[in-house]
Amino acid sequence: MVAILKEFFNQPFFIIVGGFTTISTIVGFMSIIFLSIKGVLPVILKLGVGLSSRKIAIIGSETVCLNLKNTLMESKIFNEKNIDKVFLNNIDKAKDATIFLVDWTSSKDKIEQIFNARKSNQTPIIIYAESESIPRETIKDIGNRANTVVVNFRGRLLNDILTSMVTTSYER
Repeated sequence: MVAILKEFFNQPFFIIVGGFTTISTIVGFMSIIFLSIKGVLPVILKLGVGLSSRKIAIIGSETVCLNLKNTLMESKIFNEKNIDKVFLNNIDKAKDATIFLVDWTSSKDKIEQIFNARKSNQTPIIIYAESESIPRETIKDIGNRANTVVVNFRGRLLNDILTSMVTTSYER
């Protein structure tokens, strides 16, 4: 019985189909590896550079800056040396930062000054605000600006900072 099956599958048709199947499997496997490296590697590199090099400016009152910095530090994702507290009387200190984290409650009167302090539209501004504390007109204005995010949960805040690091360019 084994000899009959062996002889049956040694027919030229099965040899050709087996060869094509093997070649297509190898090509498919190599394509998956290539596309995975091409798609995932740049994201991982941008995130790594972002976590090691990008400066985050936390803008707000002293208490809020300390609370938000503690939130970032508790995550154990960000380096403390990359996080600067910028108080409202010295917003120009944030110009060198590559990400602005703004507390809406303490900074709402200076939001235009904060937007003007960033070097370019590539500098993301993440506004941390309580639900429905930002007026509808202001939300529309913020939404029309490049690379801005409004967030009201601390867990979501961490995600938005990481996403901003990956999606915006960074010039050293």
